Amino acid sequence: MAYVYDTNNIFARILRGEIPNNTVLETEHTLVFRDIAPKAPVHVLAIPKGPYVTYDHFCAEASDAEIVDFTRACAKVCDMLGIAAKDGGKGFRAITNSGENGVQEVPHFHLHILGGRSLGRMLDLD
Repeated sequence: MAYVYDTNNIFARILRGEIPNNTVLETEHTLVFRDIAPKAPVHVLAIPKGPYVTYDHFCAEASDAEIVDFTRACAKVCDMLGIAAKDGGKGFRAITNSGENGVQEVPHFHLHILGGRSLGRMLDLD
């Protein structure tokens, strides 16, 4: 099954400048901005500028330049925001939700980067 990209999703509209955002970093292929409903003291969203629906879609179809740019932008933002685990830092969590079972709300690949406090266990084990 092919990935179907919705050109009117909120992140596509942000990328087109139709909806404002609080930009933290912008590169050739990536935009990182603050989440409007943060779940931690530091909560940003990293999105590729290309039309990718999920993480696996991005990994399968993005160019090498897009993948490298996105990955390096995420590292730079963690360093800029003081949450990188290097040099004794306390670290962060990176989360992406994909599809129905992953409870993805916006059909544009995005990576949540959260930090600034202990985030507890990743999942409750029932």
